[in-house]
Amino acid sequence: MQAFLKGPFSVSTKAPASKERGAAAAAAGGSDEGKRLKPIPWVEKYRPKCVDEVAFQEEVVAVLKKSLEGADLPNLLFYGPPGTGKTSTILALARELYGPELFRQRVLELNASDERGIQVIREKVKTFAQLSVSGSHSDGKVCPPFKIVILDEADSMTSAAQAALRRTMEKESKTTRFCLICNYISRIIEPLTSRCSKFRFKPLTDKIQEQRLWAVSGKENVKVSNEAISCLVQVSEGDLRKAITFLQSATRLTGGKEITEKVVTEIAGVVPKETIDGLLSACQSGSFEKLETVAKNLINEGYAAAQLVNQLHDDIVEREDLTDKQKSVIAEKLAEVDKCLTDGADEYLQLISLCAVVMQQLTQNG
Repeated sequence: MQAFLKGPFSVSTKAPASKERGAAAAAAGGSDEGKRLKPIPWVEKYRPKCVDEVAFQEEVVAVLKKSLEGADLPNLLFYGPPGTGKTSTILALARELYGPELFRQRVLELNASDERGIQVIREKVKTFAQLSVSGSHSDGKVCPPFKIVILDEADSMTSAAQAALRRTMEKESKTTRFCLICNYISRIIEPLTSRCSKFRFKPLTDKIQEQRLWAVSGKENVKVSNEAISCLVQVSEGDLRKAITFLQSATRLTGGKEITEKVVTEIAGVVPKETIDGLLSACQSGSFEKLETVAKNLINEGYAAAQLVNQLHDDIVEREDLTDKQKSVIAEKLAEVDKCLTDGADEYLQLISLCAVVMQQLTQNG
């Protein structure tokens, strides 16, 4: 009986083993080919690989360079608008500190897509923070004696989870450094902000963005006009990630032809200036029926009401035929409509309501 059981068992283990080896080899070969051919989003492809490549954030870079030269690293809090390089900066620093071999072992990254309730902070983060570290790089350089926990989009963590983090930050200060990243520092509880060195990431200047976009389009052999680059900078509003994503989308859409301003406007979902002018002239005409038709057409054409509100604001502020009082009335209504749209109100009704106020102010004398 034993022999009977043993025989097939030994056969069944050996055969798949050889199959597995073959499959593994095939997979390895496949992955090599995949590495060569796999297209990567340009945002990831051109993400800064080292701290020196980070654009326009001199103060942060200066402090982080000191820690690369051997100085101790404090707990960090990076805040500022999206697409300004917060996550890229800390990832570049961690790669330089630990090298590719130790990066996975020494860095724990959690963002809003991960489970980050109070239980995870107490278990996962605490367990990781308690591990002591030592060792050196493969090239013999001594590794820093601490690990890094990156909590991206920390402003979306609950207050309870943030409170649970306080004690861990203090207790494990010998072995772990925390880096909190958020858009709004006001959403981080005071006890956490007082334990971190705060760095504000500024929106990138137009010049820096243009340089980066020209560099990316040059490396990717993309034909792009000067007007298109200026338009990309304008619609991205200091968010380099958004600008590079739009550039890649425009490249795919044009299929090798030159990217023009019109293509960028279409991809970014920006409402054309003629359409905004048409809406304002309908308001100026004083005819509610005409205004209703224009508003209905705008919604039917698929323009986002939130985008219209932003562009109308810019247009109204720059108009010279309105008094400051009229502008303030319209601006107040714009804010109200923006809040209602965020809360999920009907786009058509909000647009009509806004345009009625604009019409009232444009048609009254003084």
